Amino acid sequence: MPDIESKLPQVGTTIFATMSALAIKHNAINLAQGFPDFDGSAYLKERVCHYINNGANQYAPMPGVPVLNQAIADKIHLCYGTDVSPTEEITVTSGATQGLFAAIHAVIRLDDEAIVFDPAYDSYDPAIELAGGKCVHIPLTEEVFAIDWQMLAESINERTRLIIINSPHNPTGSTLNTSDLEKLWQLIKDREIYLISDEVYEHIIFDGLKHASVHYHAQLAERTFILSSFGKTYHMTGWKVGYCVAPLKMTREFRKIHQFLVFSTSTPMQYGLADMINKYPKHTSELPGFYQQKRDVFREAMQATRFKLLECSGTYFQLVGYSGISHLNEFDFCHWLTEKAGVVGIPISSFYQSPVEGQKIIRFCFAKSSETLQKVGELLRKV
Repeated sequence: MPDIESKLPQVGTTIFATMSALAIKHNAINLAQGFPDFDGSAYLKERVCHYINNGANQYAPMPGVPVLNQAIADKIHLCYGTDVSPTEEITVTSGATQGLFAAIHAVIRLDDEAIVFDPAYDSYDPAIELAGGKCVHIPLTEEVFAIDWQMLAESINERTRLIIINSPHNPTGSTLNTSDLEKLWQLIKDREIYLISDEVYEHIIFDGLKHASVHYHAQLAERTFILSSFGKTYHMTGWKVGYCVAPLKMTREFRKIHQFLVFSTSTPMQYGLADMINKYPKHTSELPGFYQQKRDVFREAMQATRFKLLECSGTYFQLVGYSGISHLNEFDFCHWLTEKAGVVGIPISSFYQSPVEGQKIIRFCFAKSSETLQKVGELLRKV
């Protein structure tokens, strides 16, 4: 049997799998992977069970069940005041990551360049490479993690086909504002460049900030795939249901890829999510306060530790610096912390193509119960 020549030779076991395995081995509190340790709505679960028990168990329409697509359009109008077509501009996906893959393959051709900002979600690069494109990495500014607009301008050329933005940003918790969107528009308005706006944490934003969705910028929206996640919004990450919003011509190309990846997404879950959106339209406006309380509990629990808390404007991730604790690199420090303190984090270096030399920052997920977060504080005060 001949060896398979890998299309992704540099890809191995993910850092998430590695750290989660360490957590099990050492019986440690896992704040590495981004998922809640609490369940979602009882009503949502009941509605999915209802549809399972009443025969909604066959293939859904490829773009999504009509009642969910309409509920998504209503939600977008409620949140952003924008009208999108439920039939022509919304596609339900099997998670936002699948949507990202389909969007990237819809526009990237051989030797096209796609710009991403480091640190970046780890699925961007492989999808771009598999489409035959080249990923161009631009580091965000240190500690505040903002876009360096001069560096971005200098990186755009005739081969640039796609730019991926992510706000609120995983893994840093930083956010873009409407001024940033306008700067981006000015850079690309005279070029044939598409955007992907990864907005899976759109409703997890703090301190009274307003999420700067591309939905607010009509000109950018005309060339953007906007990706969202029900898993993040409704605490059901294991369901892997999301959606993509894009103009008609872009949606047509997106669906050509989508239909051969998954064709359609779980039917009873789609119906259940439609009921949830329609019955509890205020859930999205209540989510910032829900997660801000968790962020504040965690930050308060960490005050007496030697870790440096970086700013967190959104997502359910908190970056901490440990330069005052150890000279170990981020990977070794996370291993040490798991074994010695019983708490698992993620090295931020794993989100970079070229990690910042000497940087000592790790990421914790605070989508956990208050008891868990306070326990973490107690453990880390001993470090």
